[in-house]
Amino acid sequence: MDIIVENLTKIYGTQKAVDNISFKVHTGEVLGFLGPNGAGKTTTMKAITSYLLPNKGSIRLGEFSVTDQPEEVRKLIGYLPENNPLYNDMPVIDYLRFVAKIQGIDKSRISERIREMVRVCGLEGEKHKKIGELSKGYRQRVGLAQALIHDPEVLILDEPTAGLDPNQIVEIRELIRTIGREKTVILSSHILAEVEATCDRILIINKGKIVADGTPANLRKKAQGQEMIRVTIEEGQKNEVVAALQKLHSVDWVNPIAGSDNRFEIQSKAHQSSRRDVFDLCVRSKWVLTELSVVETKLEDIFHELTMN
Repeated sequence: MDIIVENLTKIYGTQKAVDNISFKVHTGEVLGFLGPNGAGKTTTMKAITSYLLPNKGSIRLGEFSVTDQPEEVRKLIGYLPENNPLYNDMPVIDYLRFVAKIQGIDKSRISERIREMVRVCGLEGEKHKKIGELSKGYRQRVGLAQALIHDPEVLILDEPTAGLDPNQIVEIRELIRTIGREKTVILSSHILAEVEATCDRILIINKGKIVADGTPANLRKKAQGQEMIRVTIEEGQKNEVVAALQKLHSVDWVNPIAGSDNRFEIQSKAHQSSRRDVFDLCVRSKWVLTELSVVETKLEDIFHELTMN
């Protein structure tokens, strides 16, 4: 089920938390929703879930309007909010049964859905404990179970791996990727490597506006602009190598890497690649080229560049 957000604006007092943003998420897509604190991520997700009403704009889930048909929309959404509110005095099984009833699951299917959520979310050993006795990681799993128990078409996850250990993060990542093959998923996280490993597409918001939208590979490609390569050249004198590299028509600048006499970073000129020229130079000069690799722009670098203004 597609999510269609058009000209969404939300104002708190004199502050525009979300400023006229539009985007679409398709069925079978996992969208990573990134931004610094206060950028408008949580406000946007709350608007999609009909938790709050926007000042302007529209949101649709398939044929249903969040503004005009909020009850229908809520049936279609599984939501894990950032603070993951749970009833700490309830045993896990009782809590999931309570949520299943609230979600209107047929009585004949409730036990089956609870068993499925316990299995999928790895709660078998904890299912009879009170929620307040669980570790933060297991409470997060209970939150995921409540979001999934009614088998929603759309899943909205705000910091779903918060508090999980590395093994649990891998398990939850695989769960989200599996869910994303059939459902529409929006995932917010501050762990950029996690978003890149889990999401098909990334949307970055800053000060209420969308500043980037694309696959991780496309965002890196746009951000790179000029090619950066790292080389290791044996048998040549450092100053001689630097001077020769700098003379290449495709090279913008050369920077010797600190702590090494034979490793260099090379910035190619805009819209050019210097890799072949560097290789040919080494052949002509009878230098041994033992490393030539492209330095890839990291998602952290892109995020920093787009959200520091």
